[in-house]
Amino acid sequence: MSEYDFDLFVIGVGSGGVRAARMSANYGARVATAEEKYMGGTCVNVGCVPKKLFVYASHYSEDYQHAEGFGWGNARPDFDWPLLLKNKNTEISRLNGLYKGMLDNAGVTHFDGRARIKDTHHIEINNKVISTDKILIATGGWPTVPDFPGREHVITSNEAFFLESLPSRALVVGGGYIAVEFAGIFKGLGVDTTLSYRGELFLRHFDIDIRKTVRDELKKKDIHLAFQTQVKSIDKNADGTFTVNFESGKSMQTDLVLYATGRAPAVSDIGLENVAVAQRDNGAIIIDEEFRTSETNIFALGDVTDRLQLTPVAIGEAMCFASTQFLGRRKVMAYDNVATAVFCQPNVGTVGLTEAEARDSAPELDIYRSVFRPMKHTLSGSDEKFMMKIIVDRQTDKVLGVHMVGSDAGEIIQGISIAVKMGVTKEQFDATVGIHPTTAEEFVTMREVVSE
Repeated sequence: MSEYDFDLFVIGVGSGGVRAARMSANYGARVATAEEKYMGGTCVNVGCVPKKLFVYASHYSEDYQHAEGFGWGNARPDFDWPLLLKNKNTEISRLNGLYKGMLDNAGVTHFDGRARIKDTHHIEINNKVISTDKILIATGGWPTVPDFPGREHVITSNEAFFLESLPSRALVVGGGYIAVEFAGIFKGLGVDTTLSYRGELFLRHFDIDIRKTVRDELKKKDIHLAFQTQVKSIDKNADGTFTVNFESGKSMQTDLVLYATGRAPAVSDIGLENVAVAQRDNGAIIIDEEFRTSETNIFALGDVTDRLQLTPVAIGEAMCFASTQFLGRRKVMAYDNVATAVFCQPNVGTVGLTEAEARDSAPELDIYRSVFRPMKHTLSGSDEKFMMKIIVDRQTDKVLGVHMVGSDAGEIIQGISIAVKMGVTKEQFDATVGIHPTTAEEFVTMREVVSE
């Protein structure tokens, strides 16, 4: 009989925590979990899932416009925000139940409440101390807002999913996934939207052609873009609106300010001060390739480690952790060629190296790029353009990166990422017969080098 109550105690039941707990239990471990906020974590409750539902909803405004060119008349739809919110909440509740069911079916003991580490083998929760052989921290991340006068007047993406009513005007501040996506969501739902970013161009870690294409397409949708712009202060007006003052001396009036300027590892008040777990300056927990911290029996994975902040990455890490620790089969997570998507409108899909990264790693490159108006828009009347790009190592013919801006980019890149992961060459792309007529066939018909 073990000297501990559990073999593994998981703090946080987001995508990574649930998968680690469930698989470890399936491998025979006695597992407990604890969660204070959401069953399913950020992704299910205030992240990927509700965001994608909102993206779907916001795109219908364009679909109605495009339908006219296909003979469907001049529709003027009436959007019902409370109904969308209600249906979204119903779906999230269903998913919450599924996640709880996964843990129950695996035999995991779950505690509702904030768990705090007392020492390397003890967790305190709900005034009870529980012993455990191993501790896994999977608490994810949390939105951050910089310190400036009036910061109390802003919301983050967390609150955006529960607005009682839509504003007439909104300012979105930031340049990453969340900022660009919410700018499209608000605009598509009829909100006069401005996107402000302190740098020269948003989506900083993406390929330059993705960044430029998204910029151009958002402008076409009448999203106001304000680059190299920094908020200085925000004042609340007597009528409940806000005056946003910028460092440049300019100001604007708006009904809502959403800050999407970053997320920090959620490490506050979980008892890390009681153990010798090393952290980076931003609070991120430092781990080795087996997700072990500087305390040999305490582990961490997912966004709390601030590696690749993507749900599928956390799930992959959890699979590796459970297999290594409780199945006896060591697995190491591979972080190369991880595909990702940005659900702006049109979507972004990308895998592999950007052009700038590739030029640092390969002496000679062939760049293939295609910008075109998709077939649908020959009748819709829209001037929306898609962009596709393939980056090739000229010496080996290996495809180093594939990038796309266009409808269903994430769906298309998912399949291509398998090929890139396997080391596909441009010759193999060329030898693949395309599916016609589709957008995706453009990837296997590009022959002309546009940049070397």
